[in-house]
Amino acid sequence: MQHPPATYVSTRGATAPTDFAEALLRGMAPDGGLYMPVAWPSPSPESWAPDRTYAGMARTAMAPFIGDALPDGALDRALDRLIAGFAPPEVTPLRRLEDGLYLLELFHGPTAAFKDLAMQLAAALSAEALAASGERLTLVTATSGDTGAAAVAAFADQPRIRLIVLHPHERVSPVQRRQMTTTSADNVLNLAVRGDFDDCQRLVKGLLADESLRAHGRFSSVNSINWARLAGQIPYYLSAVSQLAAQGDTRPPVFVVPTGNFGDAFAGIAASKMGLPIRGFVAAVNANDALARAINEGVYARRAAVETASVSMDVQAPSNFERLVYEASGRDADLTRGLFADFAREGRVVLPDELLSALRAEVSAVSVDEPTTRDQIAHAHATWGEVVCPHTAVALSAARGIDRATNPVVALATAHPAKFGKDVAPVIGFDPDPPEVIRALGDRPERFEVIGADAGDALAAVRGFGG
Repeated sequence: MQHPPATYVSTRGATAPTDFAEALLRGMAPDGGLYMPVAWPSPSPESWAPDRTYAGMARTAMAPFIGDALPDGALDRALDRLIAGFAPPEVTPLRRLEDGLYLLELFHGPTAAFKDLAMQLAAALSAEALAASGERLTLVTATSGDTGAAAVAAFADQPRIRLIVLHPHERVSPVQRRQMTTTSADNVLNLAVRGDFDDCQRLVKGLLADESLRAHGRFSSVNSINWARLAGQIPYYLSAVSQLAAQGDTRPPVFVVPTGNFGDAFAGIAASKMGLPIRGFVAAVNANDALARAINEGVYARRAAVETASVSMDVQAPSNFERLVYEASGRDADLTRGLFADFAREGRVVLPDELLSALRAEVSAVSVDEPTTRDQIAHAHATWGEVVCPHTAVALSAARGIDRATNPVVALATAHPAKFGKDVAPVIGFDPDPPEVIRALGDRPERFEVIGADAGDALAAVRGFGG
């Protein structure tokens, strides 16, 4: 079944409108902005969960964003691949912890992290688009841990695609690193950057802006700056609301999202724009609190990222904050372009009062420190018998502070605790039992190249990659 066209524009307003396939394969808009749909689709309420299956809900959520840009049946084939990689029938099971408090488990996929849900879809849809066009694609992505692992699992050995992953050297968990670096696929290059995630992200943005790298085919990113990645996260919000209703609670929930680059949280906001009944969003961040300071104090300012146990959230310049600003400003591309140009130049911007009020209407933000994160890991185990990763603990800490008298609260569990055993085990007194996808890593050799946090080093490594 073909669908009406879906059109995308840049948050910075200086790029011609395009379709889903171009937004997917291009990643970042040519003007440096991020692609956004011209309008939010509005599925009818009865179509949200036509058969209460994850595939059915994902089809409802994503088909309007794809339109007629991909071959007929492309989304169904991508969903078949996604569902095959997840054991639970719900794909993202919702667990009740206590009255009004729930945990949405997103880590039952190929790399035991929520990134799998969108990455598997993005890989399958990219393959469909490239097969239709006959083109080749080089993907480059920055990761604070889970994105890179999910990308390697999704894109390894894919024909027509090369994947280059930049991660901060010695600043991801050993499991996260090995999930990236033990692949034997010749189309994958792992680069360990002497710096933090924001350095990796800066290098990726510089590479994407270098038009010379497009000489031998398309050059793009599969970070959550890519709209397809973000759209692939919308379905689990539908699933959560559907599962709540199945458990007898039809009240609109508050979602608490542990976040680094803000893509996961913005996917939920997108779901609410489409009409899904949601009461609100809380962005839970760790000590890297640029987003919380922006929302709570009205100043968006860059600081050096600090290392925490929740390493995937060690981000001080969240890319998807730009999408939030664009949406909250009434889609004012001039304001968005100017604000982020000032931020790139100065590292600090004061948010206009009207914009700040609009941002606060979309999301609130809470910063959770390291002692509180450890306390929450201990509390989850002692109170509910749950072993949780540090990122999930950040979300639960914020969630427990929300009044649940009128609306249920759903915290997102983003990774299996075994990926962060060195931080979890000292708190609960034993090592989390790893799932099979982690045990399967075994003692396979690693392959990666260490580079400096310099644009020249990154460019040389990319140009030297044969793939």
